[in-house]
Amino acid sequence: MSRIALVAMVIFLLAGCARSVTRIDPGTQIDLSGRWNDSDSRLVAEKMISQLLNSESFKDYSKQLGRKPAIIVGQIRNKTTEHIDADAYIKKMEMAIYSSNVADLVESDAFRDKLRQERAEQQDFADPKTVAQWGKEVGANLMLFGEMTSETDTYQKKRVVNYTTTLFLTDMETNKRIWYGQEEIKKYVRN
Repeated sequence: MSRIALVAMVIFLLAGCARSVTRIDPGTQIDLSGRWNDSDSRLVAEKMISQLLNSESFKDYSKQLGRKPAIIVGQIRNKTTEHIDADAYIKKMEMAIYSSNVADLVESDAFRDKLRQERAEQQDFADPKTVAQWGKEVGANLMLFGEMTSETDTYQKKRVVNYTTTLFLTDMETNKRIWYGQEEIKKYVRN
């Protein structure tokens, strides 16, 4: 075999092994592994926040309050055996609340601390006419928190995984639970 033919064959083989990447719509549902994924986070977050905001208990609370309640999204604990990015999941919930126009969204503790630090620095370094004032924060009326769990049943090369997200909406003043919701996603995986 000539050198040119050998080089051509090597190039052909390497080109056949090249990775191909295609951009797709972020809303497209793709489930490669059967594990929790971005589609699951989006679907569950949007569905649960919609159920919460449209529940009679939330509407009654809002009516009694006389204005849009302010909600803070607290911790959503991942009690599954998988790595699930709870922060990304929480952001999807926050986006649904923010976009709803029936509740105000209050910053989480991590962002509040950064805002307070900036406000403190403004007291020394910013023009007094533009300084953000202390004591003007909106206090949350309600806190949303919860947990994610999963149960797995395996037999031979088959696996069923049931993911359950449970959320609680609680009044900050009274500790009274205003809303309680649960959503499940079940996946059947064959190898």
